[in-house]
Amino acid sequence: MIKIAPSILSADFARLGEEIRSVEAAGADYIHVDVMDGHFVPNLTIGPVVVEGIRKVSRQPLDLHLMIAPVDAHIPAFAQAGAHLISVHYEATTHLDRTLNLIREQGCRVGVALNPATPISLLGEVLHLVDRVVLMSVNPGFGGQSFIPYVLQKIRRMREMIRERGLAIELEVDGGIKVTNIGAIAAAGADVFVAGSAIFSQTDYAMTIHQLRTNAEAAQAPLQ
Repeated sequence: MIKIAPSILSADFARLGEEIRSVEAAGADYIHVDVMDGHFVPNLTIGPVVVEGIRKVSRQPLDLHLMIAPVDAHIPAFAQAGAHLISVHYEATTHLDRTLNLIREQGCRVGVALNPATPISLLGEVLHLVDRVVLMSVNPGFGGQSFIPYVLQKIRRMREMIRERGLAIELEVDGGIKVTNIGAIAAAGADVFVAGSAIFSQTDYAMTIHQLRTNAEAAQAPLQ
């Protein structure tokens, strides 16, 4: 099933509550929240207090992407703030097994993210612990970047690894997703799509989300 996760990093923060309600009414499946620390990535965004405010406004699950290091000490606060799923970066933690289990212990679904240049083979021993793999298709830190083409082959390999192991894992792709390229990304095996500027730069959120979903579903149909 195709799921669209608008990233509020590209929303108008002066009208954040209104923006979240608008994309939910337009058909968003998740609200994607990018948490950046100015250390692991060169940008600084929001903390648990803002996430708690978002939770009060949103009716859809909150998809938290923690781009912070070290990360473990912050996981309980974000879980308590209302996260549904928390994704952490392989590159941001020394003891990934411990970190993934900590997320589960907090009552959240578990995600692990890989930067574009990080091999998928590094997840081999922990894949059974996660509900979602997030493949970054841009170098994390800023919205509005272009999709890195070589990530397409990485998506294919990741999907094949998931299939071979018979696991029910969502494969999310984050970065540079547009109406014009989501079909190729879906055909490669992704089923959750983070879109920021592709949605929030448009005046008609419903039409844009519909086009994203339609193009992705059309590309996946021959694979089913």
